[in-house]
Amino acid sequence: MTERLVKIYPRFERFWHWSQALLIFTLFFTGTALHGLHALIPFGAAVTFHTFGALLLVVLWIFAIFWHLTTGHWRHYVPSADGLLRVIRFYAIGIFKGEHHPYRKAYWRKHNPLQAIAYLALKVVLFPVIWITGIAYLTYNFWEHVPDAGLWLEIVANLHLLAAYAIISFVTIHVYLLTTGHSFSEHLRPMISGYDVVDLSQAEEAYLASDEPERLQRAE
Repeated sequence: MTERLVKIYPRFERFWHWSQALLIFTLFFTGTALHGLHALIPFGAAVTFHTFGALLLVVLWIFAIFWHLTTGHWRHYVPSADGLLRVIRFYAIGIFKGEHHPYRKAYWRKHNPLQAIAYLALKVVLFPVIWITGIAYLTYNFWEHVPDAGLWLEIVANLHLLAAYAIISFVTIHVYLLTTGHSFSEHLRPMISGYDVVDLSQAEEAYLASDEPERLQRAE
């Protein structure tokens, strides 16, 4: 294996990442206003911005799903038990003792096993829950006449709120981990430039050098 600086975060992935972050924070800010946790924005404006932001996020997710499936980047989220216990131990104990991270990024495996599981759960559990409940909430006028509609609305609202807090908890942990290990800027730089240090096999390095040389730089 050879350590090289490789562009592993394409332009769309970086756009999707930062746009998603902005929309999630917008939805959290307006959502907490709707629940009366602050009065920094009028209720009517909060409803409008929350609805518009949610629709934009759904559209963004649809494009992201299509991009992942057509480019093969979905492979990064396939969970694996290989090295999982070492990574869990690192975050539970080793990180506080100054140990080196046990996982080294590879060309088709840029997420460590714990990250892959967390991201997969986010994409196939939390995101669909918040989509479905949000749409059900938004379209309540179309099904308010069904039996026990009030009870179902309460269930939908609580599930939506629970999923929202779970997503915000994920984002909070994600930001916290950026402050551990390397400097904050070093963790942040790959999602700005697209380049990160990964281990390449001889075949992967030969392929990139021949077919996609613009994705290779020398490791610093």
